[in-house]
Amino acid sequence: MTKTSKEFGKEGEDLAEKLLRSKNFKIIERNYRFGRTGELDIIAEDPDTKQMVFVEVKSRKNLEFGDPILAITKNKMAQLKKVANAYIYDKEIREVDCRFDVVTVLFRGKIKPEIKHYVNAFY
Repeated sequence: MTKTSKEFGKEGEDLAEKLLRSKNFKIIERNYRFGRTGELDIIAEDPDTKQMVFVEVKSRKNLEFGDPILAITKNKMAQLKKVANAYIYDKEIREVDCRFDVVTVLFRGKIKPEIKHYVNAFY
């Protein structure tokens, strides 16, 4: 049975969370939505810097549409910044350093998925 894109995306997010946990990141929240503005896949805390990290996860089944990191366009960055600002406002967070990371997951059939973590991927 073929996975739906939603199931496929969730699997990528689960692998990203597992990777972050292996690096001792504290997972604060997953799939935070703010109205129709958009969604933050994972919100975490970096154990070394104590920064709040907004993590975008991009999963691909193959490289037909290029490397998953190429899906992080200027428009996508702007949308993520908007939702991150809404999150900070919504949760009444004050005085916290933040950054945006990207985790890409490339599924390759029966071979172990290729997972990459881009720290401070954009500003």
